[in-house]
Amino acid sequence: MKVLYFHQHFSTPKGAAGIRSYQMARRLVESGHNVTMVCGSYSGGETGLDGEFSNGRREGLVDGIRIIEFDLSYSNSDGFIKRSGLFLQFAFRSIIVALMEKYDIVFATTTPLTAGIPGIFARWFRGKPFVFEVRDLWPELPKEMGVIKNPLILGLMSLLEWASYHSAHRCIGLSPGIVEGIAKRGVDKSRITLVPNGCDLSLFSSQVAPWRPDGVQCDDLMAIFTGTHGVANGLDSVLDAAIELKKRDRKDIKLVLVGQGRCKADLQLRAESNDLSNVIFLSPMNKSELAGLMAGADLGMQLLANVPAFYYGTSPNKFFDYISAGLPVLNNYPGWLAEMIEHNQCGFVVPPDAPDSFADALEKAAENKQHLVVMGANARKLAEDSFDRQSLADKWVDWVCGAAK
Repeated sequence: MKVLYFHQHFSTPKGAAGIRSYQMARRLVESGHNVTMVCGSYSGGETGLDGEFSNGRREGLVDGIRIIEFDLSYSNSDGFIKRSGLFLQFAFRSIIVALMEKYDIVFATTTPLTAGIPGIFARWFRGKPFVFEVRDLWPELPKEMGVIKNPLILGLMSLLEWASYHSAHRCIGLSPGIVEGIAKRGVDKSRITLVPNGCDLSLFSSQVAPWRPDGVQCDDLMAIFTGTHGVANGLDSVLDAAIELKKRDRKDIKLVLVGQGRCKADLQLRAESNDLSNVIFLSPMNKSELAGLMAGADLGMQLLANVPAFYYGTSPNKFFDYISAGLPVLNNYPGWLAEMIEHNQCGFVVPPDAPDSFADALEKAAENKQHLVVMGANARKLAEDSFDRQSLADKWVDWVCGAAK
C-alpha cells in the first residue's frame, strides 16, 4: 500500500530530534509498503535532503522513504505568533498534497494539532482511510499551563481536536491518559489503541563508547537531561536543586542539560548569576553522540512542569532513551511513568517543586553507585520486556494498515 505520512517535525537519526516517525516509516517500508513523508524544516532535525528548494519545497528518497520537505524553518525558540503561522502554513501546503497525491492511507501525527487538517481533507474530500496519532492532548495542555488563555483560540483548537478525532477511522495515543482523553471526546475505544514511544535497543547498546563533557570528572555523579528547554519542561527545578547542592557543598554531583529551547538563555543566565558550576549546558546532538553521553552518565532526569495534564498525558522520548541506555531515571512529577519507575525499581521519584527532595535523591544516588547499577539493569530490562521499538512498530504498522479494511 501507499501511505501518505504527515509529520511537521520529522527527522532521521542524523538529527538531534525524536525519530519515532523515521522508525515507523522504515518499518512500513520493510513490510513492503511505499511511504511518502511530508514535513517541514525543524531546527535540530535532519531530513536527509540537501538539495535546493524549488517553489518552497524539495523532495527525494532517504532510506527508502520518499520525503517532501517544505521550506518552513521551525524552532522551539520561536515566539507563539511565528510558530502558529508556521503550523498553519504547513497545514495548508499539506492539504494540497493530500488532495493531489496518489495513496491508499493517510496518516498524521502531532504535534502540532494542525497536523490533523490534511487528514480531515483526505477523509472527507477523497474518501481515504485516515489514522491520527496524538502525542499530546491539545488544547488541554496549553490551557492548563496558561500558555493560551484566549477563549476564542481555545475554542477553535477544541473544535479542530474534535474534528480530527472524529474524522479519523482510527486513532493512536502515546500514553494511557491520551487514549482516555480521545475517548472522552466521544470516540469509541475500539477505534483507539495505545502505542507509546519505544526503545531503540540496538542504538543504546553496551558497545557504545562512553564520554563525559568538560567539567565532569570520572568519579562525579553525572545526571543528564536531554530534550527541549521550554516552559513545559520546568528546568528551573534543576537549578533549584543545584543551588541546594551548592549549599551542601556537593561538588561531586554534576547536572548536564542537553538541548535547546526558548528558556535556555534564561536558564544559562540564572546559572551564571548563581555561580552554579555544577550545571553544564550542551548543544543538541545526534543519536550516536547522545548514546555515548548516556553511556557515560549515571542518571537520567525525566522532568516536567507541575501540570496535572502531564501526569498521564505525555510519552517523553527521553524517558525511553534513558531506560534503553540502562540509566536509572529521576522523575519529578506523579503519573504513569512515576508508577512504572517505582514498580520496576529503576530510579527515583520525587515530588514536584521540591528542591530539597530532588537534591536528596541526587545525594542518595552519589553515595550508593552500586545500587545505581542494579537500578540501571532494571531499567534496561523494562526497556527490553515492554518497550522494544521493533515490537511496538509491528503493532503500529498492523493498526495503521488495518484502517484500509
